[in-house]
Amino acid sequence: MTSRSSRTTARTSSEGRAVARTQTLLKGTAGAGTVRKTVLPGGLRVVTETLPSVRSVTFGIWAHVGSRDETPSLNGATHYLEHLLFKGTRKRSALDISAAIDEVGGEMNAFTAKEYTCYYARVLDTDLPLAIDVVCDMLTGSLIEPEDVEAERGVILEEIAMTEDDPGDCVHDLFAHTMLGDTPLGRPVLGSVDTVNALTPERIRRFYKKHYDPTRLVVAAAGNVDHAKVVRMVRDAFEKAGALDRTDATPTAPRDGSRRIRTAGRVELLNRKSEQAHVILGVPGLARTDERRWAMGVLNTALGGGMSSRLFQEVREKRGLAYSVYSYTSGYADCGLFGVYAGCRPSQVDDVLKICRDQLDQVASEGLTDDEIRRAIGQLRGSTVLGLEDTGALMNRIGKSELCWGAQMSVDDMLARIAAVTPDEVRELARDVLGQRPSLSVIGPLKDRQAQRLHDAVA
Repeated sequence: MTSRSSRTTARTSSEGRAVARTQTLLKGTAGAGTVRKTVLPGGLRVVTETLPSVRSVTFGIWAHVGSRDETPSLNGATHYLEHLLFKGTRKRSALDISAAIDEVGGEMNAFTAKEYTCYYARVLDTDLPLAIDVVCDMLTGSLIEPEDVEAERGVILEEIAMTEDDPGDCVHDLFAHTMLGDTPLGRPVLGSVDTVNALTPERIRRFYKKHYDPTRLVVAAAGNVDHAKVVRMVRDAFEKAGALDRTDATPTAPRDGSRRIRTAGRVELLNRKSEQAHVILGVPGLARTDERRWAMGVLNTALGGGMSSRLFQEVREKRGLAYSVYSYTSGYADCGLFGVYAGCRPSQVDDVLKICRDQLDQVASEGLTDDEIRRAIGQLRGSTVLGLEDTGALMNRIGKSELCWGAQMSVDDMLARIAAVTPDEVRELARDVLGQRPSLSVIGPLKDRQAQRLHDAVA
């Protein structure tokens, strides 16, 4: 089992002023990594998970900013900025940044989500100093030159066009808008053609300065790392950039709020020529901090999380109506979504939608069987462990946990929480969540009469 430790050490200057606080959050045994955290005086947090048995390290920096932090006119700015941080710093050109990691056989990338952004590099353990230097340099020293903004604008517009050409991807943005409307969480992470074209270098630089303060950043590293050495290298990199000047700053707290989704029976249809129609039927779900999230994981797995799930069996195996059908959850700080996706021939939309609606209604009223719940618990426990078998996944876990929860949970504790879910808890949650009136999003070649039937299906 993984044991906890609350031991905290503070280094002090010659004047007696505290300059760093270090904690051992999780002490690993039997292959589990030891997780440590240090808070530097400027509010920058450094979290590591040490696994001496591997030869790789994934180093990342998480920023407490996502598309939900944008005003309507800034929609897409977070993602635009993610691209621009790869375009050059005071020390390196864009080619220098990519070549530095390429020449040691490493991988480097980034991603933007609704509530956070992450930049990372995966390298051999001996090349960790290089990865730290490159990624920290990008985060603290980006130039955001006007010519780079203009060049990357075309790239992002192509990315938007690519997404719109993939209705199976685009339907998820449509569903977010159906459920959340014209709100920050309801708008697409990429922004729109109009908002991206309107973003200027000056506006992006202001956004960068506001949201990439050290108090809003979490540094995470997992693999064959020495925590003290990582802290020292990160601190040196940020101090050289002048990013740790303040001594009284405290880290930004995890997001909080009281948003509740109160949509019911909303329908959004996008008529588009395609071979398939893409359907999402869904209801409001749970916030990521909701204690019922463990039961939600079991419910989601049993309903549409695998080949033995209700939806897969009913829609694909028994009737052959779709190749891809699944359920999923999206949890944010203060609200969440539960959706059922299916891609099918346009002529089959009515049948697929009826089966999905009937299954949700049946599970809401009658619950899942004990066998379904037992199988889902086993599947969820196994997938949780298998999903953490590389340093990239471990870095994601500790970085996101610190940023979103301000705490770490061991894998053993996670498995115990899943195993402790009872059939009654799952059935009660199913009544609460699946008993709500659903909303619907569809993209495909829809005829007027069929569109009216789809509206009627969620009435």
